[in-house]
Amino acid sequence: MSAAGHPAAGGQARAYVPDSVETPRMPVTPRQALPAGACDTHCHVFGPYDRFPLQHPSSYAAPDAPASRYLRMLDTLGASRGVLVQPAPYGTNPDALLDALREGAGRLRGIAVADPSVTDAQLQALHDGGVRGLRFVEARDPAGNLFPGSVGFDQVAALAPRMKQFGLHAQLWAPCDTYLRHLPELAKLDLPLVIDHLGSLVPARGEADAVFQLLRGLLADGRIWMKLTVCRVGAAPDYENARFIHDAFTAANPDQVLWGSDWPFVRMGAAAPSADALVDLAHDWLGNDALRKQVWVDNPERLYGFA
Repeated sequence: MSAAGHPAAGGQARAYVPDSVETPRMPVTPRQALPAGACDTHCHVFGPYDRFPLQHPSSYAAPDAPASRYLRMLDTLGASRGVLVQPAPYGTNPDALLDALREGAGRLRGIAVADPSVTDAQLQALHDGGVRGLRFVEARDPAGNLFPGSVGFDQVAALAPRMKQFGLHAQLWAPCDTYLRHLPELAKLDLPLVIDHLGSLVPARGEADAVFQLLRGLLADGRIWMKLTVCRVGAAPDYENARFIHDAFTAANPDQVLWGSDWPFVRMGAAAPSADALVDLAHDWLGNDALRKQVWVDNPERLYGFA
């Protein structure tokens, strides 16, 4: 990965252009049709790298996943709406995200990354551009350092008052045990909290797992939202070992669960699923049209402010 010799837009980080890129797996049309107004609430865009270089070296193969390819993916799934999440290699630079939201022409919303140094004007610009939340990641390397480009959970409280002012929620991703240390306090902030990827739970721990119990309780109480991105927790190809988690969370609070594919499936390489298979799986697991509409249409419409 080569580093350009100029400051990146929106910050002082260097700009990194990948030496090679990985073409993400594209779906075919699902066997089961999504309901009208369906939303995939968890995807990422990367590039084009000549316009939007990375702000930090990526720890995974950089995907060739610009907005145009992402929108084709949504169209193939039959999803009329989508939510894009800022990936860590872009740090706090929202240029690629905001450009994709503009290209989406109203059908997309975004989750950006910011630290407490962000100005009110920048937060307003993010909201005006379609951003409805900020992502916080509490994943660390063996030396205890956050992944480059991440903003940790310890910054949520400092940003919370201004996030509420500008209509932004907090999206959280961490290894599962980390939630035991942080969520009880974060849940007191009176700020919507969205948990990524089924809380990164380990299915083999079963329902007695303390993290599972914590997350299900907070969800049942309406204090968190949960993303049902099963491919990050379950075992391919059928993810059946994670079904009890999916079903327990959906039953605990069907008003605050969301579906996401996680395209373009970074770090997964040849093991990446096809998003159409994930649609068909969710259609089966959700079980009835009323719940499907709730999870795919009504809940994201309410959280992300779709018209």
